[in-house]
Amino acid sequence: ITKYNELASAEEAAEETGWKLVHGDVFRKPRHSKLLAVSVGSGVQIFGMSFVTLVFALFGLLSPAHRGALLQCCLLLYTFMGIAAGYVTSRLYKMFNGVDWKATTLLQAFLYPGIFFSIFFVLNLLIWGQKSSGAVPFTTLFAVLCLWFGISVPLVFLGAYFGFRKPNIELPVRTNQIPRQIPAQPWFMHPVFTCSVGGILPFGAVFTELFFIMSSIWQHQFYYLFGFLALVLVILVITCAEISIALTYFQLTSEDYRWWWRSFLSSGSSAVFVFMYSIVYFTSRLQIEKAVSTMLYFGYMAIMSIIFFLFTGSVGCIAAFCFVRSIYGSIKID
Repeated sequence: ITKYNELASAEEAAEETGWKLVHGDVFRKPRHSKLLAVSVGSGVQIFGMSFVTLVFALFGLLSPAHRGALLQCCLLLYTFMGIAAGYVTSRLYKMFNGVDWKATTLLQAFLYPGIFFSIFFVLNLLIWGQKSSGAVPFTTLFAVLCLWFGISVPLVFLGAYFGFRKPNIELPVRTNQIPRQIPAQPWFMHPVFTCSVGGILPFGAVFTELFFIMSSIWQHQFYYLFGFLALVLVILVITCAEISIALTYFQLTSEDYRWWWRSFLSSGSSAVFVFMYSIVYFTSRLQIEKAVSTMLYFGYMAIMSIIFFLFTGSVGCIAAFCFVRSIYGSIKID
């Protein structure tokens, strides 16, 4: 009987270790929750834009020979997807029990589009300074601003209004009042290590396709492989979700419940590899010597890397949230 009792208690002890122990803290509000909600919302906006653009390209509605049409389509879709960004941001922020919804919605409407527009405007000033015909005219810049302030911003607020009106996302476990102490973590669970490892796989998924896309942008080659690009996008989404879920699970088994930002950064760090690859591409494939041309290249590649960071990070974060919600929903807690 004693042997049987010992065996039962050993089994219970084994069950009560790891991720089940942190059930009272796993949905604790992360630091800088407002910025996380805005980043995930912007990522969903970019995901929607990419998906619809690819669908149009697959059905032959966008010709690769007319690059302006492709860019125009992306800009318009990014503007209209503002409603999705506002909705996702508001749902997340409400789940974090945030009250400053006006500031969050304003941040969603102006933070990342503001960064993109600022970089683009500075680069355009440099081209103007060179008196180049490649400079974007002032009327076009004004039209972009009208799209941003006239359509995108109201749509973000509309999406946020719908999101805040809906009831809170139901969480399977309650959060404790006092945060649990996190035990000392092994070296391989350090955020820098997990993020750098997590970024390699999504970058590996898009590595070959990235070469062809960059050749079409910088070496004036036509890009026709939209079907293959759609397949690569699906592989990228699956890879980001899987790597983020795996790393979040390992983190929770180490009794570290601070997974919100880690899940975003572990897949989003692939953007660092994309930017590093752009440096390699610049040194090996392009013969650019002028300072303004170099700044143009790296400015546009920085925009591309930020877009990639938001896209992959939001996919990873949403996947990890669904995973954590489902595993804690399946356990019985007294």
